[in-house]
Amino acid sequence: MPMRIVTPEDFGKFDSVSKATPPSGRHETSRWTSCLDDSVRMPLPHDRLLVGVIPGEGIGAEVIECALAVLRLVTEVHGRRLSIEEGGLIGRQSEAESGVALSDEIVGFCESIFERGGAILNGPGGGRYVYDLRDRLDLFFKISPLQSRIGLTEASRVKGDVVNGMDILVARENSGGVYQGAWQGHSHQQPATHSFQYSREQVQRFLAASARLAAKRQGRLTVVWKESGVPTISQLWRECALEAAQQFDIEMNTVDVDLMAYRLVHEPSAFDVVAAPNLFGDILGDLGAVLLGSRGNSFSGNFNGRGGGVYQTNHGAAYDLAGTNKANPVGQILSMAMMLRESFELFAEANAVEEGVRQVWSEGWRTADVATPRCRVIGTREFSDLVADRAVNCIQTSLRKAS
Repeated sequence: MPMRIVTPEDFGKFDSVSKATPPSGRHETSRWTSCLDDSVRMPLPHDRLLVGVIPGEGIGAEVIECALAVLRLVTEVHGRRLSIEEGGLIGRQSEAESGVALSDEIVGFCESIFERGGAILNGPGGGRYVYDLRDRLDLFFKISPLQSRIGLTEASRVKGDVVNGMDILVARENSGGVYQGAWQGHSHQQPATHSFQYSREQVQRFLAASARLAAKRQGRLTVVWKESGVPTISQLWRECALEAAQQFDIEMNTVDVDLMAYRLVHEPSAFDVVAAPNLFGDILGDLGAVLLGSRGNSFSGNFNGRGGGVYQTNHGAAYDLAGTNKANPVGQILSMAMMLRESFELFAEANAVEEGVRQVWSEGWRTADVATPRCRVIGTREFSDLVADRAVNCIQTSLRKAS
């Protein structure tokens, strides 16, 4: 089993494995979350698609409604029954009403959706909402795709020849680390304190799933650490990474987070699956959005061990854009497509939504955040209407060819 630790001194002489990358227009035909334990996966509902919706705050309600509008139309084509249930307030709005960003009501709502074989489509929420939700629902495994096939690379600040063919999945450990630590406020006499930890069981569970994911793709896993800066936790991650690499017979490299940030934008084609602790994964996922053209194009899914999924954008609530019809809905629409594939195994519908986004972009339509020369800037809802139309056309064309 090949394994190598990469340090800053190695950069420039490190020869990353380069394999042929599928063209940007290709489709996914399997679930990434098959890397979790399918033997305990919650059964799919046979009679309908159950989607729990949490609109969130700021631009949340607008981009969520755009995603739902696309969802309704693409599921209608095949006559699928869609059941949508809406949850309550989260984030700052919930704090104002109940004093907490995540209420027991929302936790119960999500648990009920999961138990009935459904998935959660989540809008942005402030405060500690997302961190507490991941803790309460044990959503330990987060996947953020960085793929040129679902990004607007011409709007990226990175040169096109660097970004083209990019196909990275950033896996982030959600259950431990800095964001799930303990802290204490400061005073004039007492310093502010924050402590955190990782157990071997947490790291083993996460890296085993990451290694399975890599084994189903190009067989390359990059584990992010900070060897000297966080020595004991880094050593635990290295030991567990070696175990996982040996178990699943994959290539595994470890890279310090600062070098990883540099290499992610310098040579993204060198990476396949990138597995990172909570804080590092958060930063790398947002940095990777530069490669997609905008943070508004980025999205992710958060999963528990039974495959229960919460799908979200990787951007915030953008309170300043709320009600202006200027928000980019792509991240939320693509998170919905990820939900169709991962939670409901509706590959044709998911691929059609992604193709719909690509077609609208290729026709020159843009939201303001990804405007390029000679493009036509339109509003949030107008953009999503075009995506829905193109996605439906993709499905109908496929049906005609099959008949």
